[in-house]
Amino acid sequence: MRSLLILTVKNEAAFLLEWLAHHRAVGFTDFLVFSNDCDDGTDTMLDRLAELGWLTHLRNPGPWPQGPQWAALKAADRHPLKAAADWVLFADIDEFVNIHVGDGTLDALRAALPEATAIPLTWRMFGNAGVVDYADVPVTAQFTRAAPATMLWPWRAYLFKTLFRNDGSYSKLGVHRPRQPDPARMAAQRWFDGSGRRLPDLFHRQRIISLLGQDSYGLVQLNHYALGAMQSYVLKCDRGRANRETGAFDLSYWVERNFDTQEDHSIARHAPRAAALRAELMADARLAALHAAAVRWRHDRIAGLMLIEDYRALFGRLMLTPASRPLSPAAARRMTELGRQAQMIAAPAETN
Repeated sequence: MRSLLILTVKNEAAFLLEWLAHHRAVGFTDFLVFSNDCDDGTDTMLDRLAELGWLTHLRNPGPWPQGPQWAALKAADRHPLKAAADWVLFADIDEFVNIHVGDGTLDALRAALPEATAIPLTWRMFGNAGVVDYADVPVTAQFTRAAPATMLWPWRAYLFKTLFRNDGSYSKLGVHRPRQPDPARMAAQRWFDGSGRRLPDLFHRQRIISLLGQDSYGLVQLNHYALGAMQSYVLKCDRGRANRETGAFDLSYWVERNFDTQEDHSIARHAPRAAALRAELMADARLAALHAAAVRWRHDRIAGLMLIEDYRALFGRLMLTPASRPLSPAAARRMTELGRQAQMIAAPAETN
């Protein structure tokens, strides 16, 4: 069973080996990685990993009318690895598939949901937990405090990425879900959430948010380390968004993701296998040197950004801002109702 994981990266070499080792340990067999405008050696590291047979690397030079991420997805749609894959997932470098069922592998997840043609992997937001300085420490070990298992708002906390069977039911890849469904194949679709619940047919054609207010993490979750250390977040703002259809990184992005009310060490079950694979990669002298150079680049770039007023001010605001407090059920319902009313008012205008 071939499982393909697609990734786009820019200046992420310091995190690449951890991410790759973890997902090989989970059971992904193929990796298709696109890089663009790298200053920290990410593209060179990917070339070396390709030489070692760990992945396929394609450079993704601009210009990109819709951003580098969409350009990469269009190229991935045409790639032989996509055609050969039985299952496909598009994920980012700060997202880690965390399977709870069985031995924690993709095979165990598929065995638990044998009818599934798609499994939306719901984000579990992991907050900053007060970490100020970037350090070369595995992300999954450093950030262990997360959002509650159930929240109604902000709705972005329940976005998902879709692991789907590559059987021709959808003709195009998307950031959160496969696109362009084949109407003739939709009756055969069986979508199940991360807790094993059969999802309504609406999910087959649209929807990128899981069932609000329900725990969708029983079998699998997608650990989302969107923030990292405060210094790393400033560097993330400097890098910019991969998808130009979305807004810039700023303090509002931070506040909507900085939840740390629950301790969650569940991904640690994968650590021994992932650590062994990471050690195997670091045994390669060229990869080890590239990783060390990437870590130095991050420290140097962060130091340079601290000399610029806008970035220095953002860094100060991050230190001033406490962790986000989940809304009470009443306040969350108020926000969702306001959103529903706004959608009802906007709907007639959208159809004209």
